Amino acid sequence: MGQKKEKHEHSAHDRKNMDHSTHMTHSSEMDHHDMEGMDHSMHMGNFKKKFWLSLILAIPILLMSPMMGIEIPFQITFPGSEWLVLVLATILFFYGGQPFFAGAKSELKAKSPAMMTLITMGIVVAYIYSVYSFVANLVNPAGHVMDFFWELATLIVIMLLGHWVEMNAVSNASNALQKLAELLPDEVTLLQADGQTKRVNLQEVKKGDRLLVRAGDKMPTDGTILKGSTTVDESAVTGESKGVAKTVSNSVIGGSVNGSGTIEIRVSGTGEDGYLAKVMKMVKEAQAEKSKLETLSDRVAKWLFYVALVVGILSFIVWLFIDDLPQALNRMVTVFIIACPHALGLAIPLVIARSTSLAARNGLLLKNRQALEQVNQMEYIFLDKTGTLTEGRFTVTGVELLTDSLDREEALRYIGALEAQTNHPLAIGVMNYLAEQKLDAYSAEEVKTLEGVGVTGNVQGKKVVLANQKEIEKRGLTIDEAALKQYQEQGNTISFLLLENQLVAFFAMGDTIKAGAKDFIAALKAKGLRPVMITGDNKKAAQAIAAYLGLTEFYSELLPEDKEKNIQSYVKQGKKVMMVGDGINDAPSLARASIGIAIGSGTDIAIDSADVILTSSALEDILKFIDLAKKTRRKMVQNLWWGAGYNILAIPLAAGILAPIGILLSPAVGAVLMSLSTIIVAINALLLNV
Repeated sequence: MGQKKEKHEHSAHDRKNMDHSTHMTHSSEMDHHDMEGMDHSMHMGNFKKKFWLSLILAIPILLMSPMMGIEIPFQITFPGSEWLVLVLATILFFYGGQPFFAGAKSELKAKSPAMMTLITMGIVVAYIYSVYSFVANLVNPAGHVMDFFWELATLIVIMLLGHWVEMNAVSNASNALQKLAELLPDEVTLLQADGQTKRVNLQEVKKGDRLLVRAGDKMPTDGTILKGSTTVDESAVTGESKGVAKTVSNSVIGGSVNGSGTIEIRVSGTGEDGYLAKVMKMVKEAQAEKSKLETLSDRVAKWLFYVALVVGILSFIVWLFIDDLPQALNRMVTVFIIACPHALGLAIPLVIARSTSLAARNGLLLKNRQALEQVNQMEYIFLDKTGTLTEGRFTVTGVELLTDSLDREEALRYIGALEAQTNHPLAIGVMNYLAEQKLDAYSAEEVKTLEGVGVTGNVQGKKVVLANQKEIEKRGLTIDEAALKQYQEQGNTISFLLLENQLVAFFAMGDTIKAGAKDFIAALKAKGLRPVMITGDNKKAAQAIAAYLGLTEFYSELLPEDKEKNIQSYVKQGKKVMMVGDGINDAPSLARASIGIAIGSGTDIAIDSADVILTSSALEDILKFIDLAKKTRRKMVQNLWWGAGYNILAIPLAAGILAPIGILLSPAVGAVLMSLSTIIVAINALLLNV
């Protein structure tokens, strides 16, 4: 679909942690997901190109052939025009019909006939019968056997238009594998046996090699620290909002960011053994399972196919007995042609095009139409904490003064003086905050770490201590519990500042909860959804945030596979689950959930795995999506009734069920009904609004 060339051009990047053969496997499987939520054979041709070329072929056919046997006012005929129609119709049949033939083959192979099979039945019957009528009229010019070249041309062109409209409306998934590969550096520093370093391409690295990773660099592979200590930012990979302190024998994950210290690691996982590759594998498995879901139009088309097939064959048998072969054949073909899904083929694409346009105006990008169809069935909405309910940035969330002897800026300068001497995750958060506030920390001397307490040193000629709450209570110092409560209930870490053994201030650190998150949770409950928070953070922090937001269900300390297993367990129980997330660790869960919603500010792999993207990252946009999806589904159902409903009346009449009382539906009336139904679904789709 125009992406394959791009994918091959990027293969150099894709080799970064996975060999070329692995990349090719991933790319082919991702190609399948690119079509998710659309008809089965969308990848079997460029529908835009096919539509325009088919339209060029169809125009002369429409001008030179009768509609359902009726000569139209602008019909053009000349000697040999019937031969030209036959040639053009044959080219159109094979060229324009190719994606539908391929799609029908795929559906029948899966023993699940749907829209493609119904379309194929219509155009094959129309073409074969028209060729038969051409030959019959050539052999016996006195007689006249009606052809369906006009119907063949309109059906192919309208179906191609419907697919193009839907493809144009729904965004294609990007190459998620490439995005994962871009998390890793092109080159790494290899430590050789003689102690010398050498820059090598990442694909040359093997398990057991020793690598040097400097401060600020991305971890090139999974590994174990042999020398040094540091703080690692794993937020994009695991969802843990705090920097994670690492030292000798601790493991590191490829794609995470080394913080403050240079370390030496031994490679423990590359290629398919690496963490990112395992995440990608989970994403693909989840996507493959979800892509098996049938859309509403496919289910309707399946039943319409069976009904048309059975009624058509029965009408042929009955009319063969009560009349002659030409009449029996005429009745059967009329049934098959009337069942052609002109309106049905446009019923859903037009609604999706309208809905996608409305969604884009409201900060939503829709990638999978199944998401629009399934919202009514949703029972649970799983919400990743870091970056979804919170800002995803561990920082100072508040400074409270407990004395008038210093101001806020002075307190921060004292705090920064001690924190600047350590590489603890909390200290890094403090120093980043001071940089944002454009404050310079005081200089400190004789800085010491107090085990289980905090840190102490001499600053501005004063003894300064940064201590935890346990130490404050041990010293018998009083704390204003009311002042602490607002921070504690949001899962913040509290530290206290003492000057000359006097308690003068405390500061809170945490991942700030997004404005409106509490109201958002309440709104979800009001809509009948059960919100569940999932996070890689520790249980204590998760519990505090859950309580503050009014959540009764949450899961903490989860790895990506744990998140995905949680979602999978609900799905296997037949429960419909919506998932909202933004990190690499959320990608498998987003793919596994019935509906995956990615925060637009999140990682590319999360966005690629989702069905819906929130471009503004605003929580209230999720509520907009739910409302829009419910209205969209109502329009879909209405259009399906209009698109297929006329068949309930037209197919039996075409079969001749009322012939005993003198009512026999002519092909011309069938054509009028078909055209009217198409117009109605188009107008109804345009009436969708928010």
